[in-house]
This record gives sequence, C-alpha cells and structure tokens, in this order.
Amino acid sequence: MPGAAPAGGEPVRDPRHRWSVCALLFAITTINYMDRQLIGLLKPLLQGRLGWSEIDYGNIVLAFQAAYAVGLVASGWALDRLGTRRGFSIAAALWSVAAMAHALTRGVPGFIAARFGLGLGESANFPAAIKVVAEWFPRNERALATGIFNAGSTVGALITPLLVPFIVATCGWRMAFVLTGALGFVWIALWLGLHAAWKVRDRPDAVHAANASGWRDVLPHRATWAFALAKFLTDPIWWLYLFWLPDFFARQFHLDLQSLSLPTAAVYLAAGFGSVAGGAISSWLIGRGVAVYRARKAAMLLCALAVTPVWFAPFVTHPWPAVAMIGLAAAAHQGWSANLLTTVSDMFPQRMVSSVTGFGSMFGAVGGMLVAWGVAHLLQLSGSYAPVFFVAGGAYLAALAVFHALAPGRARQGLSEAGAVHSTSEHA
Repeated sequence: MPGAAPAGGEPVRDPRHRWSVCALLFAITTINYMDRQLIGLLKPLLQGRLGWSEIDYGNIVLAFQAAYAVGLVASGWALDRLGTRRGFSIAAALWSVAAMAHALTRGVPGFIAARFGLGLGESANFPAAIKVVAEWFPRNERALATGIFNAGSTVGALITPLLVPFIVATCGWRMAFVLTGALGFVWIALWLGLHAAWKVRDRPDAVHAANASGWRDVLPHRATWAFALAKFLTDPIWWLYLFWLPDFFARQFHLDLQSLSLPTAAVYLAAGFGSVAGGAISSWLIGRGVAVYRARKAAMLLCALAVTPVWFAPFVTHPWPAVAMIGLAAAAHQGWSANLLTTVSDMFPQRMVSSVTGFGSMFGAVGGMLVAWGVAHLLQLSGSYAPVFFVAGGAYLAALAVFHALAPGRARQGLSEAGAVHSTSEHA
C-alpha cells in the first residue's frame, strides 16, 4: 500500500487497520510516560541509597527537560525524512536503551547522561504519533484518534505508581528501569510486525529527502506560530497539575502521602476521559457537516471554558469539590490538546506534519521548564495557590485568541505539496 497521502490530505491506507494502529499509538504513549515518570517515583529511595542532594536531582531532571526540548525540533525534522515506520522505531529503541541504562549507573553523571538520552528519544513520540494519525485517518476521525492515543499519557501516570512498588520490592530498583525500558522493544516488534503483515512501507529515503520540508518552508507560516504559541501557553498547565497537585492538596487540605493517592488518581482518570471525549467532539461536529477548522475551534472553545471553574479550587474547604474542579480542568486540557495537535494535520501537508508538531511542542516544553520557576515565585510572594490557578484557568482562552488571530479563517492554510500557499473553500 502506498504510504503517502494525496495533496488534499486524506490518507490512502487500508481503513480496516487504522484502529489497530491507534491502539499501538496508545500503547507507546503509555510506555513513554512510564519511562519518564519512574525517576520521580524512585527519588526518595535513590536519594537515600546514592546520596543525592536536591541540586543533584534537579540537574538530573533538567537534563531530561533540556534534551526533550531540543529533541522535539530534531525529531520532527528527522521523522519527515525517515518516515514513521523506521523513525518511530529508532526513537523508541533510543529511549528504551536510555531507560534501561539507568540500571547500570551509580553516580550523578551517569544518571544525567541516561536522562539526556531518554529525553532525546521520548521527544519523538508526539511528532511521530501525529504524523501516523495524518497518514492513517481521515480528517473527521483524526481528533478522536489523537484523543485516544493521548490518553496513554494519563494511563501511564496511573499505572506506574501501582507497578513500581511491587517491582522494587521483589526485584530491586534497577530491575524497575530494566523492565519498563524493555516494554519499548516489545512495542517495536509489534510496530514493525504490523507493517510487515500489512505490507505497508514508508516511501524510499530519496523520495522523503526530496519532499520533506526544511525550516524555510515551515517557519514563515502564521499557522506554525499559531500552533507553537498555543502550546507555549497551555502545555505548562499540564505540567503544573503533574508536579504541583500533590503539594496543593497537602497545603490546602492537610492530606498526608497516603491520603493523596485517591484524589490524584481521580484527576488522572478524568484527564484520560477528557482526552477521548474532547477529540470525539470535533469528530462528531465534522460528521454532521461542520467545516473542519470550525469544528476544531468549537471543541477548543468548549474545553477552554470548561477549564475556568478551576479558578475557585483554592477557595473550597473540602478536597472533593476541588478534585472535581481540577479533574474537569485536566480533562478539558487533554481534550484541548487532542484538537490542537490535530490542527497541524488539518493545516499542513503530511511532509510537514512532524516538523511543525516538533517545533510547536518545543515551545510547550520550554513553557513547562518555566512553569516551575513561575509557580515557585507566585507561591513565595502570595503564599496562596489562588494566583496560580487564576493563570491556569485563563491560559486556554488566551491561547485560543492567539491561535485565532494568527490562523483566523482557513480549514487548511492551503500549504500544497509544492509548498505554495493557496486559498480553500472552508472558513471558520
């Protein structure tokens, strides 16, 4: 079967197999989050056994974040040239080796090197997955497919704390890195086996190299910057929930470590549901004749509005109303992300999808690096989470306004396979 899509952007893969592909994307996204989350779960144990200081741990985390930000740009560029079959396999192999390499290290420099390799490899997951969705799914199903695989991030965040204590208790902390890393190689075998069984091949390297876009093709377009700035404004909110939610519950409601598990799990469960539901909204609208770009923005607006009740979370006196507000906000974030990510394949041809996704996601990663600094200073100045959640509640409406201003009226920006810009008939 041919691996390219026509200029109009509709995939020509066999539609009977596309949901199996989506299941594999869900699985690798789950593995991706398991590998990246493991170091945080093992931090207290490793600090005690290996004598890390807080600065040592901060440097280890920073190595991952820096490599992830740089890798997003590089991996997007590489995937548009290598294709998803081989490019995704190489990336998964790189981060799986890096994850397993943690088990061989004894000092801080070794962990920094392993985290750097992990960040480089894991950065390819979302650019590759979005490109795969563009290759396999028609536009009316892309946001739903993206929402499904994106839910793997919350599933990974849920199951890792359940599995790791058992692995550590029975096999030791080193084996936890080995076993979670090995899952990536199992996935690679399934991924390559799928392509072999269905006789699906990427286009030859020479064709990829000739057709793939350079940065001079990607950067001048307003749609590229619309996506990048929307990611910069909203991705940090997800990192806020991941890294600061336990502290909020502990400060606000005086919950201990054991009591935190159920409220935190409830937020993650809501986020997983929101990822699928948010993607389904725009797919449902498109199926009923709404223009693609209008359907995406309608879903994004609904999600942006659903976030706003989080403004009141710091003012309630019982944890479960706060859990409901934050869970709704986390669900809305994932629904927002499913639609925002899908706009790339709506507005750009397949040869540019990974490059644009990687470039924009790099902005989101930089925003994630800045959010810890910003939250720390807001808490230091105010002693309250109220200003933190005020920013979180308004970020999506601001991002949607920026997105609309930069990419106001086209279902596609008309970026043809030749790279020229032309008008289309669909308007927001």
